[in-house]
Amino acid sequence: MKKQLYIGSNFKMYKNIRATEEYLQAISAATRDIDREKVQFFFIPSYTSLESASKTSVRSQFMLGAQNMCWESEGQFTGEISPEMLKELGVELVMVGHSERRHGFGESNETENKKVKKALEYGFTTLLAIGETKEEKDFGISVEVLHTQLKTGLHNISPETAAEKIWIAYEPVWSIGTDGVPAPVEYARQMHQEIRRCLVGLFQDAGNEIPILYGGSVNPKNSGALIAQPDINGLFTTRTAFQVEIFAALIREAVRICGKK
Repeated sequence: MKKQLYIGSNFKMYKNIRATEEYLQAISAATRDIDREKVQFFFIPSYTSLESASKTSVRSQFMLGAQNMCWESEGQFTGEISPEMLKELGVELVMVGHSERRHGFGESNETENKKVKKALEYGFTTLLAIGETKEEKDFGISVEVLHTQLKTGLHNISPETAAEKIWIAYEPVWSIGTDGVPAPVEYARQMHQEIRRCLVGLFQDAGNEIPILYGGSVNPKNSGALIAQPDINGLFTTRTAFQVEIFAALIREAVRICGKK
């Protein structure tokens, strides 16, 4: 992996244009002392805030991402956003497969695969989000669910492209959102180990080059133990990230721990 640590936030349907710009300024100032050669920051605001975010004076401090993207370049897809439109805004990262898209909007693994391929075609770094529901966890099929999401979502992607442009975000569905329950560190470690095993099975040595990020009720109490795990390469959060000083302190601690890995 090119960076030692990957840290970012998905703003979901929070923060208007002004609030987004103010936040990006604030978090960039609070982390000014952190070496960007060691940490890859990324932020994924709403569509309406992308243009403003792309022009902010601190733009060089982070990768700019989009929360979703259509699987076609253009056409009769009312309400969708095309890769052409995102390119025009200077977006570098596209998130695909967030659980709220899968479970709230009915997106299938096959749909996510089409989006992954289109995002890669346009040169975006592609963040594929995966995760099991509480019911799937209770049935003891978490590993099978994650492997299916990976194998389908990354179908027909070359090892070279995967190593260069794919990131994975593991977000157990039962652990995200306002009612989310933090995953035990040992459980997160096991799932990340399984994700790595699957990636290596798909892409051989290139599978070891793909960053795997953990997201799901990340907070100052569990972030250090999480990032210390060998197959957790980054942290992905919303609520904690919005608390600028707390988030900055969390990042510094994560940098310190990663320096000892």
